[in-house]
Amino acid sequence: VETYFHEFGHVMHEICSRTDFAEFSGTLVETDFVEVPSQMLENWVWQKEPLKRMSRHYKDGSPIPEDLLEKLIASRVANTGLLNLRQIVLSRVDQALHTKPSADSAQEFAKHCQQILGVPATPGTNMTAGFGHLAGGYDGQYYGYLWSEVFSLDIFFSRFEREGIMNPEVGLEYRRVILEAGGSADGMDMLRKFLGREPSQLAFFQCKGLACQAEEAAAQSHPPREEPQEGQPK
Repeated sequence: VETYFHEFGHVMHEICSRTDFAEFSGTLVETDFVEVPSQMLENWVWQKEPLKRMSRHYKDGSPIPEDLLEKLIASRVANTGLLNLRQIVLSRVDQALHTKPSADSAQEFAKHCQQILGVPATPGTNMTAGFGHLAGGYDGQYYGYLWSEVFSLDIFFSRFEREGIMNPEVGLEYRRVILEAGGSADGMDMLRKFLGREPSQLAFFQCKGLACQAEEAAAQSHPPREEPQEGQPK
């Protein structure tokens, strides 16, 4: 279901695009921004209202029980550390293979698995042989998935969760500022316009269950005002 919503986010990016030139329409944006609309739409899979709308018992049509719904939403952070480290492994392998004149792809994957995950790669296998994102458009920019997720979570939690995930006014603004522009505007400029501020990584930390890190980051971004010492001008 999450994958369906992810890919439908790309679809919406394409069909809502309104640009003067086809070269800048839809998903033809910076590669490290292209996953923002797709990953942003994934958030609706983890909210009660959408889940209640699309979930029914396959036999009697009864709604999903509240306790099961709570557990399902809580499961979003299950194994999140492992899954995100795996994304870092793939990003590092991707960049390594695109910045060396030659390399043993199986050895590169095994090396980064051990260094980052602490888990050895399965002997006699070469995961990269089936890693489609190594080419075909990403080519050294697979890191864009994690990069884009920071922005997509900032969009969702800063605007949609606060103002209503089914709020048509926020949705229309998102469509106009983010989706319609395609690649005709810089990604960071679109983010600043929609958020009304500089993008932040706080929502990313919180969504991964890293509340302490989010609080520390907030404190660094907004340090407490230092009171002048006695005798100094205020």
